[in-house]
Amino acid sequence: MSDAAALPGQPRGGVLSGPATTRTVNVLAPNASPMTLDGTNTWIVAEPDSDLAVVIDPGPLDDVHLRAVIDTAERAGRRIALTLLTHGHPDHAEGAARFAELTRTKVRALDPRLRLGDEGLGTGDVITTGGLEMYVVPTPGHTEDSLSFHLPADSAVLTGDTILGRGTTLIAHPDGRLGDYLDSLRRLRSLTVDDGVHTVLPGHGPVLDDAQGAVEFYLAHRANRLAQVETAVEAGYRTSSEVVAHVYADVDRSLWPAAELSVLAQLEYLEEHGLI
Repeated sequence: MSDAAALPGQPRGGVLSGPATTRTVNVLAPNASPMTLDGTNTWIVAEPDSDLAVVIDPGPLDDVHLRAVIDTAERAGRRIALTLLTHGHPDHAEGAARFAELTRTKVRALDPRLRLGDEGLGTGDVITTGGLEMYVVPTPGHTEDSLSFHLPADSAVLTGDTILGRGTTLIAHPDGRLGDYLDSLRRLRSLTVDDGVHTVLPGHGPVLDDAQGAVEFYLAHRANRLAQVETAVEAGYRTSSEVVAHVYADVDRSLWPAAELSVLAQLEYLEEHGLI
């Protein structure tokens, strides 16, 4: 979920729907909005020579979309064998139970309440369905249960809402925490520096071909917003709504409720660190 429109200096990308890398295809859900950008990206991931596929984030409870995902996989000669969730927000996960029913698959997620089957997802887990090698990367911050998936063979990472293809993501306070989010961005940066990741496959918006640039942009943006919030408090803006009106004056008012969640997370962070 986005809390802002596209920002100057943000890395640009491409591919909103269709093949993105050798092993990934995006099926765009028809749920476009200011919060979901062009819609939710549902990712089909499979080895080129495999007849099995994994789906990440089936998206909203929309039978037309869910069946379009299945049809896309079947046209490529693949059967969907597993469903994964990056996190539990409805625009990513609401359709998971219905999708599992249609595909007869298990649903794996960090949050036990979202799982269908005995297996969850956690640090160190490797998805090997159909010969894939895809690593689970914990990236809390947007939400407590947020995960990313590192796909080394494509030098790519699927980031859910931790990094978007356009704009910036919200910190969904109180479930999301800014300290966790900054740690997650640094974890993703290490993938770009140490593990050769250069492509971001986001939960919303276009694919980003400069993963390191995207992470650095997000870190700089967060540092800038945090400084703005701190300055606003020092200037006498006390409530989260007052801070939003001051700091996010250039952002569409329809996004202010989401921005307020991020401001609450920033105020909490500043208090915890004795900065206000």
